[in-house]
Amino acid sequence: MSASPAPAAPPAPPSPEGHPQRWLILGVICLAQLTVVLDNTVLNVAIPSLTREMDAATSDIQWMINAYSLVQSGLLLTAGSAADRYGRKKMLTAGLALFGVGSLVAGLAETSGQLIAARAGMGVGGALLLTTTLAVAMQIFAPAEQPKAIGIWAAVNSLGFAVGPLIGGFMLNHFWWGAIFLVNLPVVVLGLAAVVTLVPESKSPQGDRPDLLGALLSTIGMSSLVLAIISGPSHGWTSGRVLLSGTVAVVVLALFARWESRIAYPMLDLHFFRERRFTAAVSGAVLVTFGMGGALFLLTQHLQFVLGYGPLEAGLRTAPLAVTVVALNFTGVAAKWMARLGGPVSILLGLTLMSGGLVSIATTASGGYAGTLLGLLLIGAGTAIASPAMAHAIMSSIPPAKAGVGAGINGTLAEFGTGLGVAVLGAVLSSRFAAESLPVALAAAHTRAERERVVDSFSSGLETSQLGGAAAVFLGGVVAAGLLRRAERKDAEAAEKTETAGASGAEAAGAS
Repeated sequence: MSASPAPAAPPAPPSPEGHPQRWLILGVICLAQLTVVLDNTVLNVAIPSLTREMDAATSDIQWMINAYSLVQSGLLLTAGSAADRYGRKKMLTAGLALFGVGSLVAGLAETSGQLIAARAGMGVGGALLLTTTLAVAMQIFAPAEQPKAIGIWAAVNSLGFAVGPLIGGFMLNHFWWGAIFLVNLPVVVLGLAAVVTLVPESKSPQGDRPDLLGALLSTIGMSSLVLAIISGPSHGWTSGRVLLSGTVAVVVLALFARWESRIAYPMLDLHFFRERRFTAAVSGAVLVTFGMGGALFLLTQHLQFVLGYGPLEAGLRTAPLAVTVVALNFTGVAAKWMARLGGPVSILLGLTLMSGGLVSIATTASGGYAGTLLGLLLIGAGTAIASPAMAHAIMSSIPPAKAGVGAGINGTLAEFGTGLGVAVLGAVLSSRFAAESLPVALAAAHTRAERERVVDSFSSGLETSQLGGAAAVFLGGVVAAGLLRRAERKDAEAAEKTETAGASGAEAAGAS
């Protein structure tokens, strides 16, 4: 009978300085990240072209946009778990390849069905990329440099959301709609070559068995939840589609939690939630993305419907937010503030600035762009400080072997909070503004006075909704900072007790 093979040795821990090529590797994974984030927004500007050239129905357009985010959101936890088990470099390579193939098929699609299928394939690649890029960043940087690295990673997210519509508009002005997908191909090829050459392999040394049922339940549950959130505004929150999707999400996610608590090798270890820092960061992250996602969704309507800017002009006028985030994170200023202030104070300061920015936008709605500009600058500064601190709190409270799952949790929270914010704050706006939409209400108004009353009513609804978002962001800052400070105090007390016990034991041994 042959001897069983010896278990593979765990990977060597990173040096105190981190990987020698860590900044170059970070540039590579941020480039891959940028392509994924761009694709969340770039398609929006192509809707008129797709409607005209593909003769696409409204439902087709909705699925072209939602297929990507729906698949990506549903697979984030599963993708992170796969990266931890099978290797983050392997999954990063697979994600780039899938994203590239999906981009090629999307760019050459001739029917709505082909484009929807291609977008779903790109969503699979996007889920793998979003989880592995953050996990790799945590692996190659020493703890002292991790906040700066995460800050740059987060800044790339903000940059992608800001420039997506601008790049899409430029491409459509010079090429046909398929070019917005084919432009991804050179980036994918460059990224694949760089990943294969530069990125070190890392994975969990424990060799956990794959949690196939957990992966299936997680994917179905999260996809159903995101589908309910996406469908609510257009179909109505009491419609059959939304109620069915929501019910499936609640039941399946409850089964997922029960299954994960009973098996030996869970995909999502529920014991993470006993870690005070993890629970604090999760609680704050949901509230922050809830407030920010909903409020920024309302901001686009504020710029176009109240201040009268076109889509491209509105996109340009939101750019100061992303520029501020990029400037503060790429220069390392935000990381220095975090090192000086500590995580809890950084989160509270950042979210207070963000909340103040939302208040500035809400209360100056009728005063032109100046108040909005001030609000965007405050939101950008707050985001640059708070978002990396929150992501670092989540990732550093999870064992390094589970970095992929940690990144999946971080991404899932962002998707869930943003979608919920859009739904709830959008519902607040609808309750204050009874008409179906502002354009419909304006078309029905016959006099200037009636149109002014309609705009005033809409502005009032926007103000109430944005103030609600500001309150949620500030509450998130207080909750997260308070819980994190308490967790740090408890950890310090535990460490002091351990050190005291060790010293007493050493003295006793010496006396004997």
